[in-house]
Amino acid sequence: MSLPTHLLVVDVSIDPEVEEAWNAWYNGTHLPEITACPGFHRSARYISEEDGKRRYLTVYEVDGPHVIDSAQFSQRRGWGEFRNRVQSKMRVYRRITALDASAVGHLR
Repeated sequence: MSLPTHLLVVDVSIDPEVEEAWNAWYNGTHLPEITACPGFHRSARYISEEDGKRRYLTVYEVDGPHVIDSAQFSQRRGWGEFRNRVQSKMRVYRRITALDASAVGHLR
């Protein structure tokens, strides 16, 4: 499988009081509507748990930085009713190199 050239990465912490409802909304509504935007291809969510705190990471495979300028993305982005309970950072990353484990197998 080839690695994508561009990723949109969203790093989030959410107020624990609304976390369950936010996850239901994110998985059932927000993730599908953002992934359906032009230039978006696939998405996945991850969770990190440390010291009793959770952080969420969403990764979208995208065509490039321009995808965040589309009308559809602008209309769908944001946290809706959870906007005051979320802290987030969004960045578009461009791949600069890729390596397959079989290519470095001699180092194992």
